[in-house]
Amino acid sequence: MTTRWTAVRVLRDRTAGRCLTAVVVSGFGTSALWLASGVWVKDLTGSDGLAALCLLAMWAPTLAGPLLGTLADRHRRRPLLITLSLLMTALLLTLCAVDGPGELWLLYAVLFVYGAAGTVHDAAESALVAGAVDGSLLGDFNGLRMTANEGMKLLAPLAGAGLYTAYGGPGVAVLDAASFLAAALVYLSLRLREDRPAPRRKDGRSATAEGVRRLWADPVLRPLVLAGGVTMLCAGVSGALTYAVVEDLGHPPAYAGVLYAVQGAGSVAVGLLSGPALRRLGARRFAVCGIALLAVAVALRAVPYDPVAWACSAAIGVGLPAALIAALTSVQRRTPGPLLGRVTATANTLVFTPNVIGLAAGAALVVLLDQRVQLVVLGVVLGVTAAVLAGQRPDSADRTAARSASDASPA
Repeated sequence: MTTRWTAVRVLRDRTAGRCLTAVVVSGFGTSALWLASGVWVKDLTGSDGLAALCLLAMWAPTLAGPLLGTLADRHRRRPLLITLSLLMTALLLTLCAVDGPGELWLLYAVLFVYGAAGTVHDAAESALVAGAVDGSLLGDFNGLRMTANEGMKLLAPLAGAGLYTAYGGPGVAVLDAASFLAAALVYLSLRLREDRPAPRRKDGRSATAEGVRRLWADPVLRPLVLAGGVTMLCAGVSGALTYAVVEDLGHPPAYAGVLYAVQGAGSVAVGLLSGPALRRLGARRFAVCGIALLAVAVALRAVPYDPVAWACSAAIGVGLPAALIAALTSVQRRTPGPLLGRVTATANTLVFTPNVIGLAAGAALVVLLDQRVQLVVLGVVLGVTAAVLAGQRPDSADRTAARSASDASPA
């Protein structure tokens, strides 16, 4: 089976194709807002600290991922996704009232709700896709989803910057609101038969704990998710060193945009190849290969030579998403539907929260330690993580289950 054919199968699948469309349109608005919100606050207040609080407001709700994920298991996923998208459409339009420092509380409040709704949204979407898309296509879908997200990160900030320059923060808020409205219409067009969730038999704390226990007890998911968390922690520290790396190369800070673009291109490529790679290698080996490649690339960033820096950026773009795609696809395949929202949200918390911690730690360490030493140490830590994950139980059974009947007998 060729990469092209499997990607086309995903796009031709009605549910997968429309879910991917919703990801693209809502992701475009989200990426634009991420950039514009900090610039907006900086322009209104002149404070770097208050501008940084925008990122904190959006990320803080992920800490409550296990609890928020229970909402995705207590409601049918399609109506929940429509409701969340319409809620964000309405909330974002309220940002048109922000025109001075006195209204910043409204911006922070909306960003906080934005982050909470996004956590529930991701869990519900993952559960919806896992229940509606052929299991053999989940890896391809998640890869294409990664490709779409990275593509939006390359395009949306430019659009957001242009809109902000022309119309200010409210213009970007309206764009994001329109993207959520479009996503709601896409979800509304889906034709799915979802069973009504079973009546609630446990309180919120017990239901949340059930999802955490399920993830922790799974011998395949636990090491994958923990390895993903360590990987994102190291990636956060490495990301915070980017401007120090650029300075070491002898370029102005704007050169970081070139390295990010090369990294994005690598992420787009691995997204297209992830489905076939998961079928051939299995989730564990695919993640090991990605983390090992990331380890080498991060360590070699210490070499102040442009071609090496470009190659390392491309390799980081390939290696980092591989670990994330492997973990998410395994969660979808190995978790029962009634628990999938909670387990997905718990996994996202364990994987993505360390990235924020890493960014903060890297920002502090860059003034205390030489960036070359830090990069080599990070490479070693990532190499050890890959080796430990490689030593886990083989996932041949998981790899076999990911193949469809046509994969086993292509004739």
